Amino acid sequence: MPEWRHIDGLADYAATLRAMEAHVAGIAGGTASESIWLLEHPPLYTAGTSAQPADLTQPGRFPVHVAGRGGQYTYHGPGQRVAYVMLDLNRRGRDVRRFVTALEDWVIDTLAEFNVTGERREGRVGVWVARPDKPPLPDGTPREDKIAAIGIKLRRWVSFHGLSINLEPDLSHFDGIVPCGITGHGVTSLVDLGLPVTMDDLDMALKRTFPRHF
Repeated sequence: MPEWRHIDGLADYAATLRAMEAHVAGIAGGTASESIWLLEHPPLYTAGTSAQPADLTQPGRFPVHVAGRGGQYTYHGPGQRVAYVMLDLNRRGRDVRRFVTALEDWVIDTLAEFNVTGERREGRVGVWVARPDKPPLPDGTPREDKIAAIGIKLRRWVSFHGLSINLEPDLSHFDGIVPCGITGHGVTSLVDLGLPVTMDDLDMALKRTFPRHF
């Protein structure tokens, strides 16, 4: 099992990225253990390797960081649990698709602890929640909201970056980007769904469900 580390307060993104890269180098070199870091960031946008400039619709709203992970634009901020997942896939199987699926399944099982049905969608990385309580899209497509984002990077087959789950972020902060390049559907959170979940509740659920998938 990896070590779990809670980072208190709002973690500076650039400093956290540097620390994460150093830790990943330690794992690859055999001097550090696998780790999962649980934290929150101040409001910011990150650009993945597939980010399109047009998807940053309000470029001056929050700081923008080039993340180096897969994916497009995403938002991080208070009320959102970020889990940076540093695992050695040399030991766990060098299968990127399987690893991303395992991350999605981990989130889905975590949400199920709160009776929320999270779902994956073909062609869309992340976890989604059906919203029959909201009007469908103009073309009649049922409305779905994204509740968790996933973006990873591998270096010498050690993973870093990871996932974020919306507990109670300010959902209006997502308006400055096209989240993950997907238009039409929205973004939700556990509290937006009417669930009075605390960050401690969410962390305990993440720890309970992790061994089922890794």
